[in-house]
Order: sequence, then structure tokens, then C-alpha cells
Amino acid sequence: MSDLLAAYQNRLEIALAACLPPAGERLADAMRYATLGGGKRLRAALVYATADDFAVPLDAVDAAACALEALHAYSLIHDDLPAMDDDDLRRGRPSTHKAFDEATAILAGDALNTLAFQLLATSPLLPAAQIAQVRILANAAGWRGMVGGQMRDIIATGSRLTLDELQAVHAGKTGALIRAALHCGAIPAANYDENRPALDALGTALGIAYQIADDILDATADSVTLGKTAGKDSVQGKNTYPALLGLGTARAAFMTYSEQTRAAATRLPDGAPHLRALLAIIDGRKN
Repeated sequence: MSDLLAAYQNRLEIALAACLPPAGERLADAMRYATLGGGKRLRAALVYATADDFAVPLDAVDAAACALEALHAYSLIHDDLPAMDDDDLRRGRPSTHKAFDEATAILAGDALNTLAFQLLATSPLLPAAQIAQVRILANAAGWRGMVGGQMRDIIATGSRLTLDELQAVHAGKTGALIRAALHCGAIPAANYDENRPALDALGTALGIAYQIADDILDATADSVTLGKTAGKDSVQGKNTYPALLGLGTARAAFMTYSEQTRAAATRLPDGAPHLRALLAIIDGRKN
């Protein structure tokens, strides 16, 4: 199973390095630093695994995989800024605003955000599929999805949310891009429309499971293992699953949602063997 993820990661690294601006200028260097500086590449891997399960050639979704990672990198740059989560460590290295400066980091994030949509709009897919991917990613990234979820998370910091409210925050902040990755991998397939409900179910459950795991790791792992500052959620008064439910119940909830992801995957073409293999890797992650 690890070989599958490694193959997707290697493919992504080659494609991503090619679509970023060449090194040598400050903005380009910051974009490359933030985007090529490691990471699990799980969002890109979800694009590729879905494409494999829907019999879509991977070269047809390289642009989508790169777009997801570029947009994710932009979100991490901005999340780490002093005005947001104020974190000096990302992927085991200084955050982009520490390696460069805040203004450069903001502009690098802006450039990666727009690059994501440029990649989708210039991919080898037919225009209808390009537009569908752009629409999916725009909805996932904007005020309805990731950005809106981040805003709700900031507003709720220091207060106590209900479980439903917490899940609503993370459905946008974390789950939206995960759902978008699944859809972007399947959109070029002839049988995409009939499988949209199962993709949505899988993405929703996986988004919650992924966030619960993140919260548990933040509370239990060290900074070296995580590659970012451990324990910050508690220090900053963030709403997390362990804080709301306790570690034991949070772990049980993770198992419940992980089972839901696997059940949804079995409803996809041929039982989605590539996605199910990738889900097993995600379930066992340590950072």
C-alpha cells in the first residue's frame, strides 16, 4: 500500500515542479519553498486514486492534482501567518513567512491560489470537464468551503461549540478540499454523474475522520513527528474533537467515520481498490 502512495507522490512532485515558476526570483522561490517542501500529498493522491478507480488516465488529472496541492499550500502559508494561527514551523521547516517575510508569504499564497485555477483551465480535458473541475474547486476553496470554515474556526476560538457546530466548521475547513479532490479525479469519467452521491458520502466521512485524527495527533504527538508545533490547539483555545469528546471518545469517533469511508468506497466502480488502499494508509498516518 505504501508503494501506491509513493507512486502518486513521485508523479505529483514531477508534475508540480514543472508547473511552478522557475526558481531565481523571490516570489517564485517562496512559491516553490512552500509547495515543494515536503508534505504527504494526500489530496493529490486522492485525485489519482479516484482517477485510477474510474479508469481515467492519470495524465488527464495531473493538472487537477497539482491544483489541489497548490491551493492547499496557499492555505497553509496563510494559516501560519501571525494574524491567523501564528506558527513558525511547517513540514519540519520554518514557515514561509519566517523563511522569507510576511509580505512575500502573503503574495506567494495569493499566487498559488490563482495558479490552481490556471492549471485547471489549461488542462488537456474537454472544456466541459475543465469548467466542472473549476466549479468544484472554487466552491470547495471559497466562502462556502475552506475559507468560510477557517473564518468560523477563528470566530469560535475561546468558546465552546456543540458537536454539530464543530463538524460544520471542519466540513468547510478540512472536508471541502478532500471532497473536491475525489470529484476532480472522477469528473473526466463517463460514469461520474451516477457516482456523485457515493463520492460525496466518502468525502464527507473522510473529511471528519481526517480532522479527528489531526486533532488527536496535535494533542498526543510531538513537534518533530508532526513537522509543526504540537499542542497549539489547546494553547490557543481551539475547538477540537478531543477537547469536546475526550481522547477515548474521539478515537472511537475516528473509527466510526473511517468505517463510513470504506463503506462509501465499496459503492464506487469495482469497489474502488485504489481508494480503499489509500484510505488504509490515511487511517494509519502519524503526522
